[in-house]
Amino acid sequence: MKIIEVKDKTLGKSIGLKPGDRLLKINGRRVVDEIDYRFRITDKQVLLDFEIDGIMQQFNVEKNYDDDLGVLFEELKIRKCANDCVFCFVDQNPEGMRDGMYFRDGDYRLSYLYGHYITLTNMGQNELNRIVEQKLSPLYISVHTTDVELRKDLLLYAKGNKNDHLMKKLDFLTSNNIELHAQVVLIPDLNDGKYLDKTIQDLYSFHPHLRSLSIVPVGLTKHRDNLRKLKTVNSKYANKMIDMLAGINDEYPTDYDHKFVFLSDEFYILADAELPRLPEYGTLDLIENGVGQVRAFLNQFNQEKELFPKKFSSKKTFSIVTGTLAYETMKTHILPELNKIENLKVNLFKINNDFYGESVTVAGLLTAKDIISQLRDKELGDSVWCSHRILNDEGTLTLDDWTLDEMSREIEVPVNVSNDSILEIFNNI
Repeated sequence: MKIIEVKDKTLGKSIGLKPGDRLLKINGRRVVDEIDYRFRITDKQVLLDFEIDGIMQQFNVEKNYDDDLGVLFEELKIRKCANDCVFCFVDQNPEGMRDGMYFRDGDYRLSYLYGHYITLTNMGQNELNRIVEQKLSPLYISVHTTDVELRKDLLLYAKGNKNDHLMKKLDFLTSNNIELHAQVVLIPDLNDGKYLDKTIQDLYSFHPHLRSLSIVPVGLTKHRDNLRKLKTVNSKYANKMIDMLAGINDEYPTDYDHKFVFLSDEFYILADAELPRLPEYGTLDLIENGVGQVRAFLNQFNQEKELFPKKFSSKKTFSIVTGTLAYETMKTHILPELNKIENLKVNLFKINNDFYGESVTVAGLLTAKDIISQLRDKELGDSVWCSHRILNDEGTLTLDDWTLDEMSREIEVPVNVSNDSILEIFNNI
C-alpha cells in the first residue's frame, strides 16, 4: 500500500515514513487495502514491513490499542464485476456521461463499506475466508435467482458450463455469522413465477443470518440496441406482484423487527397502491435500494413539519424538481402542506426522463440536460432544489457530467440539492 501523506506528530512521522513508502505487511500478514490495515493495526505491538526507497525495512512498534500510523494511502483499486448481466444498467448508458457510469463494480469491500450489491461470482475461498476473519458484515448480495442454469443465463458469468456455487458461498458466510441482505432484480416472464418461489424458499433457509430479500423491478432504458429484449414492469404486473406476495411473509417469519421479503417502492407507486406502513421496515435501512425510501421520506417530513415556520417575514418562492415516480406523492402529501406557510410559494416540477426513456422514473437518474430543458422559461422563484441522488458520491457531477454551478448559470437560478429534507431547504433559503 502506497503512502501519499504522513501527518505530523504521529507514529508514522516518528519512525520516518514519507509519501511514496509502501506498507507491505503487519505482523507477517500481507496488507492489501485500507480494510486490511484497519483490521491488523489494532494490536498493541505490531511488526511492520515497509519498502522504503526500494529497500525492505522492518519496525517493531509498541502503541496504544487504538493508535494507527497517522498516514493516508492511495485510493482503493476497485475490483471489476466479472459478469455480463442481460439487464446490466451500464450497458444501457449512452455516450457523454461521467466516467464512473461505465464501470461495473463487483467488489465485496464496497459492499461492506457502502452497501453495494455484489453477485459473489468472482469470489474464491480466500476472499470468503477474509470476510469471515475480518467480520466484514453485513454484505449485500445480488442473487436474482437461485436456479443454477437460469442464474448463468441472467448473469453470463461463464462462457462454459461453470457453476458459481452461490448456495455454498451463502452457506459458508452465514454459517460463520456474516449477515447478508439479498436482492432480486425481477424481470417479467424470466425469473419470476416458480423461479421466484424457489429463490425465496432457498434464501430463507439461511435466515436469520440472511436478514432480508428485496425485490426490485428491472430498469430498462431506451438505449438497448443489440441487447437482449426484456419485458419491463408495468402497472398491471406491479399489481399482480403485490397481490401474489401479500401474505408471503406469514410463511417466512423473521427473528427481527421487520419482515423478510420486501417489494421496492416502485411496485406500489406503479400500481397506485398504498405503501407498506413504517413498522414493517423496522430498523432496517434499505433506502438506497429503493425499499422504504418514500415511506421514510414521508415520515421524516411529518416529523420536520413540527419545526416548520408558520410564516416567513418576506415573500419566498422556490421550486422542487422530481422524477415521474415520486411526483404524485410529492404533489399529494408535500406541496399542500408547504403552501400553507404564509409568504411561501413552492412550485413542484415533474421532470420526464428523456435521456434514458420514459420507463426510467426515479429522481436519482435525472440528468442535468433534462432538468434544464424542462425548467427553461418557467417561473422558478429564488432557487431550485433537486434530490442529492442526481449527483455522484462526491456531490460534484450529474450523470451527464454537469456541475450545479453550470446548471445554475444555464437557467439563471441557483440549483441546489437536498438530502431528502424540506427543513434543510428552509435552513438555506
